[in-house]
Amino acid sequence: MLDSFWDFLWYTLLIFAFVAYLIILFQIIGDLFRDHKLSGVWKAVWIFFLIVFPYLTAFAYLIFRGRGMSERAFAAHAEAQKAADAYIKQVAGTSSPADAITSAKSLLDSGAITQGEFDQLKAKALA
Repeated sequence: MLDSFWDFLWYTLLIFAFVAYLIILFQIIGDLFRDHKLSGVWKAVWIFFLIVFPYLTAFAYLIFRGRGMSERAFAAHAEAQKAADAYIKQVAGTSSPADAITSAKSLLDSGAITQGEFDQLKAKALA
C-alpha cells in the first residue's frame, strides 16, 4: 500500500486535510446553532450545502459569515467566563466556613454542582 515515502507523505496530507475539514465543519455547525438571528430554513440550507458541496460551502461560510462567527464565539466565551466568575465569587466570597458550606449546599440542591464538588468545597471550608 505504501510503496514509497511520497505515498506516505501524500496520505498524511490527505488525513490532515480531512481532519482540518472536520474541525471546520463542527465549528460551522456549532455556529449555526448558536446564531439565534438566522432562521431554521437558512440553517437547513447551509447544512444541506455542507453535505453536498463540503469544501466550497465551508469556505463560503467562513468568507461570508466569519466575522459574525467570531463575534458569537467571543460572546459565548464572555458569558461562560461571567458565569464562572459569579460561581467563584458566590462560593469563595463567604466570610465563615459555615457560610461557605451553606452556599455550597444551596448550589448542590439547585443542581449547579455535583456531590463530589460539594464534598471538595466542604473539605476546603473546614480546612
